[in-house]
Amino acid sequence: MGAPSSPGFKLEPIFFGLKPEDRTKIHELIFDLVWIGEGRWDFHTIYHMPIFLREFYIKKIQKINSDRSAKNTPEKKYTKDLIAKPPL
Repeated sequence: MGAPSSPGFKLEPIFFGLKPEDRTKIHELIFDLVWIGEGRWDFHTIYHMPIFLREFYIKKIQKINSDRSAKNTPEKKYTKDLIAKPPL
């Protein structure tokens, strides 16, 4: 038997699901967490992790990376004696 043919019956998807463009983004985030985790997490664990935890770890990693880059970039101080003067 097929679907009922009453005028009010809709065959639209009722599950919110993921759009194709969202799937790529989610899998990139999962890959990044697995890669940065260096074997501490596997794909299955990250995929089934609650969204708020995944976002927490992503933000934490971004903060660590920004702190490292700020720490590693030397402050530019311009002084007159950047080049050593030759002895006379």
